Amino acid sequence: MKFLIHTYGCQMNVRDSEAVEAMLLAAGHEKAVSEDDADAVIINSCTVRQKAEEKAIGKAGNMIASRKITGLMGCAVKRLGEDVFKRLPGLDFAVAPRAFGLIPKIVSSLESSVSRCAPRASGQEHGCSGEETLSPPPGTRNRRHATRILELGDDLVPGSMAAHCAGGFQAFVTVLLGCDNRCSYCIVPDVRGHEYSRPAKEIIAEIEALARHGVKEVTLLGQSVLRYGIRNDCGLPKTAEPFPFLLRQIAGIDGIERIRFTSAHPKGVTDELLQVWRDCPKVCRHLHLPVQSGSDRILAAMGRRYTRAEYLESVSRLRELDPEFAVTTDVIVGYPGETHDDFEQTRSLMQEAGFDNSFVFKYSPRPGTRSALLPDDVTTEEKERRNQTLLADQETRGLERNSRLVGTIREVLAEGTSKRNPERWSGRDGGNRIVVWDRRQGERGARLGEAVKIRIAQAHAQILIGEAAR
Repeated sequence: MKFLIHTYGCQMNVRDSEAVEAMLLAAGHEKAVSEDDADAVIINSCTVRQKAEEKAIGKAGNMIASRKITGLMGCAVKRLGEDVFKRLPGLDFAVAPRAFGLIPKIVSSLESSVSRCAPRASGQEHGCSGEETLSPPPGTRNRRHATRILELGDDLVPGSMAAHCAGGFQAFVTVLLGCDNRCSYCIVPDVRGHEYSRPAKEIIAEIEALARHGVKEVTLLGQSVLRYGIRNDCGLPKTAEPFPFLLRQIAGIDGIERIRFTSAHPKGVTDELLQVWRDCPKVCRHLHLPVQSGSDRILAAMGRRYTRAEYLESVSRLRELDPEFAVTTDVIVGYPGETHDDFEQTRSLMQEAGFDNSFVFKYSPRPGTRSALLPDDVTTEEKERRNQTLLADQETRGLERNSRLVGTIREVLAEGTSKRNPERWSGRDGGNRIVVWDRRQGERGARLGEAVKIRIAQAHAQILIGEAAR
């Protein structure tokens, strides 16, 4: 069967989709080149924000209408539960985040059902297992409406987390599933379950296999990745902080040149973690450290478990280690009760922290969260104004931060042709900054995944432009 996967949401979802694709290929299915070519379409959904959920549900509805075998996986399934089949009549299967390992068996079962229930040569249809068979419109593949299972088990953890598609020099590796932080606005703990740290031995074996297949850069994923090894035994010594210890083990794997991780929490910026950055050059000096607000009052209401001063202390420790240390963040504007003064405190914190980049989101209530019980009292227009103000501030700040790098030489992993200019290569330095350079320079240019030295000649708010260093 030819399949296609559409992914919405975070890097965790991207990684889950990669695993499902690898498992389906291993089961003998074939990846389609387009929706028209696909027999089955799987939508990996996000529910962190209402807009993301609506996009995934809308895409699933379109695929059902086109008579494709359609499956929904991911966080929206967990949030909606059995109601997902009411929202999407005709959906063939729905699988929650920790049960995606079941998908190959489900797809194979559907393939078998479609084959058994194909229309007779006479043009008459017959039922199968007591379920109705639908007659496809001309030009579409035969299929039977076969609503399958809804798997919501919190304790299920995919047995094939290490499944990866062949090719590429970069890979995501999930190390921590779920989240126990319980921020007031966040639905992730409800849809991805309690924290579970994968055994270190399993993670190391996965990354060693990736290195043998040419992967040079791995990004370790976890909703609050610095809490790795806190809730359950992951097989590491009790005398060391688990996550820094894991980083040191990964840094010792031959072939791995760069190690990244996301997302972090300010309380995890410990002495042991800072020492890893001092000792292990493979661990990139970039940290995505969501702040969400600069107001202590709003931080307390959000349940973030740190103060403005504590957050800025974590950033200060990183910049004391290396003034060029790249720090990026997430911010929410328009949280219930956020006043003009609260917003200005966020604005000033962002300036003091000197973020290299920031991702600004307008608050939207998610059903089932504590904040959804509060009045959504900041107007849409004011949320938009605050959003645009912070984005404009970041443009100025980003240009200021990047301008300090003009004249320096950055080591960049070549990721391919620049999307905006085919005459340029594009890649990222250790701080996760996008760097572009003329691909015609030098005798042979660069190869995909090659580490190249680039001298920075120009700086923009979101990008650095340079030339191959001689």
